[in-house]
Amino acid sequence: QVQLVESGGGLVQAGGSLRLSCAASGRTFSRYAVGWFRQAPGKEREFVAAISWAIVWSGSSTYYADSVKGRFTISRDNAKNAVYLQMNSLKPEDTAVYYCAGRGGKTAVDDAEYDYWGQGTQVTVSS
Repeated sequence: QVQLVESGGGLVQAGGSLRLSCAASGRTFSRYAVGWFRQAPGKEREFVAAISWAIVWSGSSTYYADSVKGRFTISRDNAKNAVYLQMNSLKPEDTAVYYCAGRGGKTAVDDAEYDYWGQGTQVTVSS
């Protein structure tokens, strides 16, 4: 069982930055893939980024939606049971509730593949 708690959301002007954190409980967190998803009002939840569990000799693999590639960076610190989403050059269209999610095994872009979810954190980007 894994419990996830997001933090770091807020109000920022376009072009600004925010760093979201996803704190996880559970001793086997390092073996979970973690994804970030977002949901804007009136829209379906969409994939943002994902990071695989760390392989000792090669580290973690990362994946991004085209809309955030080059602006967002996902990373993880297994010693702290945490995953981060650094968001730079924010745009008004990035406004949404952001969720982190975990699953055993490989990363996935389909939210239906994830077993554990946080409660979400609001990100609002003003123009």
